[in-house]
Amino acid sequence: MIQEILQNEIKRALAELYSASEPSIQFQNTRKGFDGDITLVVFPLVSVSKKGAEATAEEIGSYLIDNVTEVINFNVVKGFLNLEISKDFWFNNFIDIYDNPDYGIVKSDDNSHTYLVEYSSPNTNKPIHFGHLRNNFLGYSIAEILKASGKNVKKVQIINDRGIHICKSMVAWQDFGNGETPDSSGVKGDHLVGKYYVEFDKYYKKEIAELIASGIEEVQASKEAPILKKAQDMLVRWEARDATVRSLWEKMNGWVYDGFAATYARIGVDFDRNYFESETYLLGKDVVDIGLEKGVFYKKEDG
Repeated sequence: MIQEILQNEIKRALAELYSASEPSIQFQNTRKGFDGDITLVVFPLVSVSKKGAEATAEEIGSYLIDNVTEVINFNVVKGFLNLEISKDFWFNNFIDIYDNPDYGIVKSDDNSHTYLVEYSSPNTNKPIHFGHLRNNFLGYSIAEILKASGKNVKKVQIINDRGIHICKSMVAWQDFGNGETPDSSGVKGDHLVGKYYVEFDKYYKKEIAELIASGIEEVQASKEAPILKKAQDMLVRWEARDATVRSLWEKMNGWVYDGFAATYARIGVDFDRNYFESETYLLGKDVVDIGLEKGVFYKKEDG
């Protein structure tokens, strides 16, 4: 902005002082150790002034002092005119920038490149943790920077809403929850579901210890724990679209989504679209089946 003001005023100065038209005007930052905020390179102008560089700089500097309120002082170092800009200009310019929410923003148009930025993408068996928060802040910041630079940006996340870890929370809530809900407990939905994921792990370890005490090897005990088998059975029933399991899954995931929404609102991030693993995992299974048919993959005895 200051360069634009100075460029126009220096053109006017050259026209009045030397009858010059369309002069070449070059600016650079004032070198450290010298007074000034911006420097005019005077050497290219001596051809129109027909004078030495220092004399030309002195005349232009004096003209700017007399005619441009933003310039409050100047000094000449050989062929360089160092200009000092008033503090009022910088302060008022800062206020104008601060008051303009669109300052520096480039609007996207039909020719803008499109960027897809994925971030957050949590699991629905526990709250958003510090790693997710870091990912949210980085992803959202990158998306907003791209958007401000004129790019067409789509902000998305892929929510891991299915699988054995989800079923673990569901089984624990069935066994130990006594109908507890976010409303009845006053606990945020994602925290409540996370509580039962932790409860599952506690009970799972307890059952493993009991099996080991009965003489079963630890590796086998970790596979035979009854609560784990319950979770595995629930996953099979979920994939078979069992109505009871699906109803519980939708209810508990709903609690989590409400909790996530509150977190996103609090930290100030948003998304243009949510994708869900439950809507895409079958596509992955189809790819695996194709790979098995072509011999690219192989299937172990345990499935």
